[in-house]
Amino acid sequence: MRDKQVEKLIKAEEKRQKSVINLIASENYVSDDVLKALGSNLTNKYAEGYPGKRYYGGNTIIDKVENLCKERALKLFKLDTDKWHVNVQLLSGSPANFALYSALVPLGEKIMGMKLTSGGHLTHGHPASMTGKLWKPVQFEVDPKTEIIDYKKLKQIAITEKPNIIVAGFTAYPRFVDFKKFREIADAVVYPEQGRKGAILHVDMSHFAGLVAGGEYPSPFIYADSVMTTTHKSLRGPRHAILFVKKDDPSTSLGARRDFDKKLDRMIIPGLFGGPHENNIAATAVALKEANTLLFKKYAKQIVKNAKTLANELQKLGWHIISGGTDSHLILMDTWMNGVGIGGKEAGERLEKEGIIVNMNTIPGDTRSVMDPSGIRLGTCAETTRGRKEKDFIKIAQKIDKILRKK
Repeated sequence: MRDKQVEKLIKAEEKRQKSVINLIASENYVSDDVLKALGSNLTNKYAEGYPGKRYYGGNTIIDKVENLCKERALKLFKLDTDKWHVNVQLLSGSPANFALYSALVPLGEKIMGMKLTSGGHLTHGHPASMTGKLWKPVQFEVDPKTEIIDYKKLKQIAITEKPNIIVAGFTAYPRFVDFKKFREIADAVVYPEQGRKGAILHVDMSHFAGLVAGGEYPSPFIYADSVMTTTHKSLRGPRHAILFVKKDDPSTSLGARRDFDKKLDRMIIPGLFGGPHENNIAATAVALKEANTLLFKKYAKQIVKNAKTLANELQKLGWHIISGGTDSHLILMDTWMNGVGIGGKEAGERLEKEGIIVNMNTIPGDTRSVMDPSGIRLGTCAETTRGRKEKDFIKIAQKIDKILRKK
């Protein structure tokens, strides 16, 4: 690289990544093939529009790349092309959720999602996010005792508040989501003034998409109207996102059609975005193919084994693990423990000094600041990619315990 200053920084970051234990739940390590696609000459091409309908010339090959990515996305999650539409042009998770709401939910209407302290994401209608400013947020929490979703209470809130869309998904919830119950709750919402019933059920599976692909997490596609996923995290691809929406049944009358596929595509271009990043789309296509292998299924299984081992060991060592464990790659750990321990910020800083990277995180019922919350979030995707197994995570748990208890 001619720019030695940037080259030096890249090499320094490479050295840092190799020298630490990375437990950030939203990070992973991509393959060399993914990196090659990201750094390819596809970054030179402008491709505003969709395959076969571009505003620029010279896109014959680019169209093949994008169509291949779409085919692989549908194939990975075993989706019928007659029933599901996919858009692979999204830059990342937050703008993808924003695009979905913009396409399907009128401004000022209600979005219902999990509260941030219960494990929800900012883009699930949090008041600090534009999704909580342009739309009216309706939030639900986990049960304060079990720290698990209370579906009965969730249903009561939905029926009372009548949200246009219900978001099932999380950024820091360690348990399985019951998508069947979410579907039943969405269907129970009635809008008497409009003479209709049934809220849109949107699933944000950004964190657990790789586990769905690997058969280690329930698939949301049976019950959802729309599904969004980022392509990094457990899917082990580039920083990108994909949106899936259900198509109308061909027998649906013209007046009853929802046209989610058409509305979504129009909102993405020309509504919100310009030219897609085709190098990212190519890298996503590579990652989707990698995820559709027996080797990846073994990887997904090991992710969960490692997470359960880490959670169990930390519990044995006396730490409060939110919800009592995990079903996924993700663990939420209470480091404050009602003042007996230390805050999440200090915990993260202590661990980083010793080469363990985590992020501070709010926990259910948290009364501390989001910039110094009561817990930390841990994940096992990145270190599982590096080949670590259960015995390694027992040692990691012991090391975490020793660092955090040091006076």
